[in-house]
Amino acid sequence: MQFRRSINLATLALAMLFAGMSTVARAEALDGLLEVRSAYVDVKQGVFQLFARVAYPVNEDIRAALKEGLMLSFDLDVVVSRERRFWVDESVAEYTLRRELIYHAVSDRYVARDVDSGSNDQHSYSTLEEALDALGTVEAWPFLLSPQLSANRQYRVSLRAGVRRGRLSDTMRVLLFWTDDWHRESEWFSWSLQR
Repeated sequence: MQFRRSINLATLALAMLFAGMSTVARAEALDGLLEVRSAYVDVKQGVFQLFARVAYPVNEDIRAALKEGLMLSFDLDVVVSRERRFWVDESVAEYTLRRELIYHAVSDRYVARDVDSGSNDQHSYSTLEEALDALGTVEAWPFLLSPQLSANRQYRVSLRAGVRRGRLSDTMRVLLFWTDDWHRESEWFSWSLQR
């Protein structure tokens, strides 16, 4: 009986050790600044277009992982909600702008693309910093139409940026099969929608 209790305590201690290592790996892998720095909406012919600047983390762990074949996904979540005075705001629309970043070893360049754009347009950058700056720039992204909003209501737009691990190379899949620590989100950035 005492032997079983010792094994259970040892198993629990080992599980707690791995959980602690997982937290350390998560903190280091995507360590750095992640925030929506600025954002606004412009309306052109009844189409709401988003302009935003996002700062993504950059460090040697990210650079090394990309060079080993890791793909990173960058999501910008947009929530449009109707402001209510005496109740919780009502969500009117939710959208996500999805982008991906990989490292191309042959050309020694970082390649970024918009996932949901419908085209296979890719842009390459010589440095990780240039690639992250481009991924953090949103210019005139159409996300909402005027008919979706009532004329006599107040609305709020909220943005949140996120970084997560995407597809893995076979080597990385073997090394990271037990963890999903490559995920981080910024705080929400919100403002009242002016029409």
